[in-house]
Amino acid sequence: MNARMIQLAAVLAVLAAWHLVTASGLISPIFLPALPEVWRQLVRIVASGQIVEPLTVTLTEVIIAYTIAALAGIAVGYLASLSPFAVRVFEPLFSSIYAIPIVILFPLCILFFGIGPESKIAFGATYGFFPIVLNTIAGFGHVDARYVRWARSMGASESQLFRHVMLPAALPVVMSGLRIGFVITFASTVGGETLASLQGLGNRIVYFGELMRGAEMFAYIAFVIAFAFLVNALSLLLESRGRRR
Repeated sequence: MNARMIQLAAVLAVLAAWHLVTASGLISPIFLPALPEVWRQLVRIVASGQIVEPLTVTLTEVIIAYTIAALAGIAVGYLASLSPFAVRVFEPLFSSIYAIPIVILFPLCILFFGIGPESKIAFGATYGFFPIVLNTIAGFGHVDARYVRWARSMGASESQLFRHVMLPAALPVVMSGLRIGFVITFASTVGGETLASLQGLGNRIVYFGELMRGAEMFAYIAFVIAFAFLVNALSLLLESRGRRR
């Protein structure tokens, strides 16, 4: 049995357990609605187009936040990797900051940027920045020094050294950071929407939860989970293609 089959079996086991506990009445539908009803609500929400507006808002926030995180993370990470001393200073510093639960900074995002999309963009960009900058430092800062010496001994210029030695050696690690950063940016943006927002997928989940409309709330949750799986699969595909180049 390959990995994909095991993953599929795990998902089917969770769905089967969900159906059994709701069909048997072990859990009240107030807390966990029946699986067929959640599926009907999900189909209705998607078919009616109700999902378009919150999905558009969330994706816009994620794209802007990720762009900021990627550009800042790669730029800062590359600059910090230019000298061994800077690597020793900034790598543990960023690692220590990343270890802090960054969710505690969300109230500051609300304070500075308000309850609109700007605070979710700031929060997502902050969260996504750290895996990107750390992987960029690791990629460029730990290139085998022998490769650099050999390239320079053969008369390679700084641009040739970067293009033919540094970038190919660092790219796999940087691509991993970009993938992880994108997933974290997506998760933190939706999470921020559930905490305080006026629009977006997270707002819809909280809205239906407050109204005790469990089937619709779980339908949106299921959509976010499915979309997150799709995002992760696409990012893995892009990462694998980047590694082969």
